[in-house]
Amino acid sequence: MDESTQIAPERADVLMRSIIKRIATGPELSKDISRSEAGQGMRLVLDGEVDPVQAGVFLIALRMKRETDEEMKGILDALMAATQPSMAMVDDVVDIADPYDGFARSLPAAPFLAPLLAACGVAAVSHGVESMGPKFGVTHRQVLGAAGIAVDLTPAQAAERLADPKIGWAYVDQRAFCPKLYALSDLRSLIVKRPSITTTEVLLRPIRGRLRTHLITGFVHKPYPRIYAMLARCAGFDSALIIRGVEGGVIPSLRQTGRAFYYRNGATKDESAEFSPSQFGIDQPVLAPALPSGDQRDGMDALPSAFEANKVDVLKAAVRAGLDALAGEPGATRDSLICGAALCLWHLGRSASLESAAQEVRRVLDSGKTLEHLRCGA
Repeated sequence: MDESTQIAPERADVLMRSIIKRIATGPELSKDISRSEAGQGMRLVLDGEVDPVQAGVFLIALRMKRETDEEMKGILDALMAATQPSMAMVDDVVDIADPYDGFARSLPAAPFLAPLLAACGVAAVSHGVESMGPKFGVTHRQVLGAAGIAVDLTPAQAAERLADPKIGWAYVDQRAFCPKLYALSDLRSLIVKRPSITTTEVLLRPIRGRLRTHLITGFVHKPYPRIYAMLARCAGFDSALIIRGVEGGVIPSLRQTGRAFYYRNGATKDESAEFSPSQFGIDQPVLAPALPSGDQRDGMDALPSAFEANKVDVLKAAVRAGLDALAGEPGATRDSLICGAALCLWHLGRSASLESAAQEVRRVLDSGKTLEHLRCGA
């Protein structure tokens, strides 16, 4: 969307009323809107030019009637126009887009994936927020912050770290690269259900490569690989790897057959691949690293208050498991990182097979280089 296109204040209310009348008329009478209208409506919400009630109705009505491809593209247009990205002076950047609402049923390993990829010679960035509904789970920001890593970088500072061969990775927060979207956090909590911005916010490319930027994200529900691939092309990603991951993240199950959808080099056709843990040399009885014993959190239905009592223990456990894995300690977290990093190296063409990619990741982990890259990010 062209940022120079301004919506006059007297037209904002009329436009939003027109949109809501069409999209919020029940399951049989609701009508779709155009990409341009969806983008204009989202822009009004971001700019605070409509009443919060109207903003909430706009987002939930689109969700309830099911967003069309064009409507999703329009939402993405508006979010990208509000994003303040930076370019890293490296040819390729891997963009790790885990769910912003975090992890509720397992210890997240993916916060440590970016420094591991950096140690493998691949510049990588992850992004997110401190806490977000509907899951209010453990996030990249929480884990990295608890590990003493800088989590309040500007996009320019993050880009500089990716270009530094001693670091090669960074975390950048939505508050820094898209403050208008971050300002909707309270509204999103009140909405409860996942609006379209939950899908589109992971595609904003806060740090771009000089030549290419590659999306790595996850999914649970079957319709989403096609949607993510479509939006990734719309956002300008040169390639995308969309993994059926634990809790919708980028790390696949450690004990079940996995699947990923992908495109490379801007291809217009999606491909898919199945893989087994054995291809990574992994034999685990668990799906993912387990939460500390005694944690009674009930996952998707939990509220922030239900997690607060155990938050410190969970974060300590996630940090300890991540640091141990980077130091060579065997276990589910190390195996999760091997899976995630090997999939990335294979997707980028850095390794000819998943087996050889996993061997390379193990070699890097055993060398101790990843811990060096992690500490340089403090």
